[in-house]
Parts: sequence; C-alpha cells; structure tokens
Amino acid sequence: MGFGDLKSAAGLKALNDYLAERSYIEGYVPSQADVAVFQALSGAPAANLYHALRWYEHINSFGLARTAFPGAKKAASEYGPAGAAADDVDADDDFDLFGSDDEEDKAEAERLKEERVRQYAEKKAKKPALIAKSNIILYVKPWDDETDMGELEQRVRSVTADGLLWGASKLVPVGYGIKKLQIACVVEDDKVGTDFLEEEITKHEDMIQSVDIAAFNKI
Repeated sequence: MGFGDLKSAAGLKALNDYLAERSYIEGYVPSQADVAVFQALSGAPAANLYHALRWYEHINSFGLARTAFPGAKKAASEYGPAGAAADDVDADDDFDLFGSDDEEDKAEAERLKEERVRQYAEKKAKKPALIAKSNIILYVKPWDDETDMGELEQRVRSVTADGLLWGASKLVPVGYGIKKLQIACVVEDDKVGTDFLEEEITKHEDMIQSVDIAAFNKI
C-alpha cells in the first residue's frame, strides 16, 4: 500500500500516476492526507511530473493554513494506489459496498454483494474520463529582421496533432528591429508535450532560430 519512497524517482512517478485523475490524495477537497504526503516529499516534483507538480504547488499555496485541513493525518505510507478504490467508494456512495450479512443468510448476503458491486461498476462507467490539459505560451525567434513573420507564423500553425489547438498570437520586439512570435496553444497532456512542439517547429530551420517556453499552466 502507498507510494513507496516519495524521495525516490519510483515513488514520485507513483504519485504522479495516482494524481493523473485526482485533484487530491483523498476525496474532493484538501485534507490531512494531502499534508502527510506533501510533508513526505523533499521538494517540488520535476516539471515532467505534471500532475504531481500541479498538486504540490496547489497544496504549497495554502501555507500554514494546511494545518486547518480536515481529517486525521496518518503516515504517508497509509495513502496511495492500493487504497484508491476504497476511497472512491467512500466519496461517491453513501452506502456500504458489501453490506452486512449479520442478519441475512449467506446466500442472500452474497446476492446483495454482487448486486451492489454491479451497480457501483455501472455508476463508475458512466462518469466521463478526466482529460488533463495545459495552456502553453511559446516564443518563436527568427534568424534576423528580414524574416517574413507572417509566413513564420503560418509554419508554426502548420504543426498539427490530435490534442493540439493553436490560439492567439502577437509579435514581441527583441531588439535591433527583430521581433519574435508569441503564440499560445492548448494541449492534451497525454497526447502533446513541449518536446514534440519544439521538435516540430524547429524543423523549419531556414526561418526559425529557436523555440522557448514562456509559460506553462495546467487548465
């Protein structure tokens, strides 16, 4: 049970995977479960661990107010993937998943158990999958002041992929008459990453000198 050593790469990956479809360690509001896991970390997760970093920065933003989070804090090892199904049941349903057979015969108790498991599975199947998205702002620099920035922008927007949507853009002065293109896009995290964007855009090396990430925010 748990994430393992949260100071190791494996532990941080387990935390990142766990938070891919969750906002908090338990339930739908910050609690002492978040505090316990937060305190077990040695610092902010790496930028490529998007979900863990998003959660870390959110919990960190509360400062000393974290002490007022609801719930009883347990050891960080008490939280994690093995307890996920049980946590979801507690949050989603106000009934005992398996019921009680204290006053029923064994056959009836087993029938009720199977029926409740079936109902729970159907309810979970109807929930829409959470799609993690990010808003990214790029700076695209030309080689010189003679570059046709309109064509440069067209080449950037020619990069297409499932889960990529280009947004607003503008030219930003750099100096000596040179301007760089500032352009925004929204990506689905599981489909499009910053490495992909940089690699595809810089293929137009006859016009584009470099690509920088100006901002990266979870949506």
